[in-house]
Amino acid sequence: MKTVIKTLLFTLVLVFSYTANAQKFSDLDPSPMDAATYPSNYKVSDKTIKIIYSRPQLKGRDVAKLTPNHQVWRTGANEATEITFYKPVTLGSTKIKPGTYSLFTIPGNEEWTIILSSDINVWGAYTYKEANDVARIKVPVTQSKAILEAFSITFEESKSGAYMYMGWGTLRVKVPFTF
Repeated sequence: MKTVIKTLLFTLVLVFSYTANAQKFSDLDPSPMDAATYPSNYKVSDKTIKIIYSRPQLKGRDVAKLTPNHQVWRTGANEATEITFYKPVTLGSTKIKPGTYSLFTIPGNEEWTIILSSDINVWGAYTYKEANDVARIKVPVTQSKAILEAFSITFEESKSGAYMYMGWGTLRVKVPFTF
């Protein structure tokens, strides 16, 4: 009888100690984080640019309502998008030193304003301050026949550096970096 009680007590202690120490992991984020790099080839470890952003989904919604015209947008979801330059680059006529910056945008029907800010580790665009802008450039908006459900960023080599493409729905924006 003592053996049965000891076994029962031991089992109860194990069960309660397991649940007391079990970790609670959060569910998958509806707008998962992603990264894009230039060069994009994973065999090349010497990167020039890396961008970390969250990828909101359309889910039947209109891009124009999710990225209101003439309002600063975090360029993704959740935290503001962060872009890191490992080498000096130029955006428009502004030389950018190596380092990490937040990437904000101001959407418009015909063009978007691309903003690099010295503010990092910020949530959304709620605390955006124009005084902390490092560079700004306006780029045209184009449309594609292909529809992207998730906001996406990718890079492509150009003659003088790289283009960063942003797309969502049928909207496309091409940002030139030179180096």
